[in-house]
Amino acid sequence: MKRVLVRSVFDAFDYVMEHYYPAGMEEYGGRKDTYAVISIQDTHTGGFGIMFAENKFCRGVLTLLFDDIEHEVEGAVLFTEETAEQIIRFIRKMNRKADTLLVHCYGGQSRSRAVGAFAVRMLGGNNSRYFKEGNPNMHVYETLVNVWKTGKESRAVRHTQES
Repeated sequence: MKRVLVRSVFDAFDYVMEHYYPAGMEEYGGRKDTYAVISIQDTHTGGFGIMFAENKFCRGVLTLLFDDIEHEVEGAVLFTEETAEQIIRFIRKMNRKADTLLVHCYGGQSRSRAVGAFAVRMLGGNNSRYFKEGNPNMHVYETLVNVWKTGKESRAVRHTQES
């Protein structure tokens, strides 16, 4: 992937729609890059009611439901190691298939910023701006880094392939 974009759900929708064009009018499409989407949605409403789908430009979608919390809160869903494993596998799978990784949550400030910062680090880039310009959810970020460093998702992939 050439870049990681972190957006609110509204800005993610706008980015995706910049790729759209009416039938027979491809020259009016604003963007031509391919992308993969990590869609982080809230659990209390069962999601935002927006679902992204694969198409000519969208090479993959991972939709996740977890809340913007850093410790257990009654009625909310905390980010887990299993969710971290899903994200790591998705980034690996999409790395050569898409130009852009589009990560969104509701506001584009906490959960998606944490996932974006991790993706940049995993892909070998400098993620310092994600921490200087905003407030990533540190539970999400640290869980991703710990799962990646310990190779837990690698063992889960090998176990799945052996079964």
